[in-house]
Amino acid sequence: MIHQVEKTKKPELPIQLVDLVNLHRRLWNEMEPEIKKVMESASFINGPQVGELECELSGYLGCKYSIGCANGTDALVVALRALNIGPGDEVITTPFTFAATVEAILLVGATARYADIDADTFNINPNLIQDAISLKTKAIMPVHLYGQPANMEEIMALASKHGLYVIEDNAQSFGAHWNGKKAGTFGHISTTSFFPAKNLGAFGDAGGIFTNDEALYQRLKMIAQHGAKIRYTHELLGFNSRIDTLQAAVLKVKLRHLPSFNLARQKAAALYNQYLSGVKVKTPIVHPKADHIYHQYTIVLDSMEQRDGLQKFLHGAGVPSSVHYPISLNLQKAFLDEKYPKGSLPISESLGGRVLSLPMHTELEEEEIAYVADSIGEYCGLR
Repeated sequence: MIHQVEKTKKPELPIQLVDLVNLHRRLWNEMEPEIKKVMESASFINGPQVGELECELSGYLGCKYSIGCANGTDALVVALRALNIGPGDEVITTPFTFAATVEAILLVGATARYADIDADTFNINPNLIQDAISLKTKAIMPVHLYGQPANMEEIMALASKHGLYVIEDNAQSFGAHWNGKKAGTFGHISTTSFFPAKNLGAFGDAGGIFTNDEALYQRLKMIAQHGAKIRYTHELLGFNSRIDTLQAAVLKVKLRHLPSFNLARQKAAALYNQYLSGVKVKTPIVHPKADHIYHQYTIVLDSMEQRDGLQKFLHGAGVPSSVHYPISLNLQKAFLDEKYPKGSLPISESLGGRVLSLPMHTELEEEEIAYVADSIGEYCGLR
């Protein structure tokens, strides 16, 4: 049902769900000379910018070792293989995330085991991980979803108690903090994606792997480069997953701006919170120990019918939106497991039908946020 409320005037320019065009236009004077350097050197693979980026990423996160790779999914596969996780092993993760997290587990031959999520933060609930641990469990793979880190103190305590590895999937929260410490620096290994729409995004696919363990670093690097330390000398089975020099050059420029990117998203989120404060929707809840950087600004509706109706209404009003993620992974055809029938992970399954992500990027203007919020209020009504 549409509720009539006084509405902010529609912005003249189309509202973008993610605005990379204007971001790149704003940074072009910095990026263009770096791109030209790569073109003129023709060092498209393993050029000097790759090593420079890896050093700068380590410095930013405060970890010892960084490795660039081809994409975020490969980063997870390399991490699992470096820990010798494979057939017969189980990895506990969240059912409420992008498919790549579970794909990686299955691709190395391991079995995914799920712990349901916290209804407020959307992240894996540490209180439910204990019940998922078995004699076959080898690792826990939390995902820092939407820009907010999972409760890493409790997860690390559980891992230590049971002698488990922790791989942080940090593809959506690069630069966020948990209790003052950066996400991606708690586990044995962390990974990220530099997909263009991420807070720190390349011009194409790219990813990163991080660790403080030198032996793991050497193994990770070898796996991502055909199992070799020295060219044509292959010590273990690896594959080709390198970040190309052009992506490294772009990321070097963007990394300098990442704190301001994240701050811009936080300011946009604060405006959303302000304008939606009287609207009948659930806005993002930030854990007291978390620093949310809003890769997504995701609201929760009362039902799937209301969510789908609102999305259709917003589309008609010129407001783009997206659903991250509509189907809990235990219900996906590719990942079906008799241990997790429909209803076994109720919070994840329910939220998949009720979440809606609003426009969120560094170029958002207040008038756009006000218009989006007023459009939601027009459909959902006021408190």
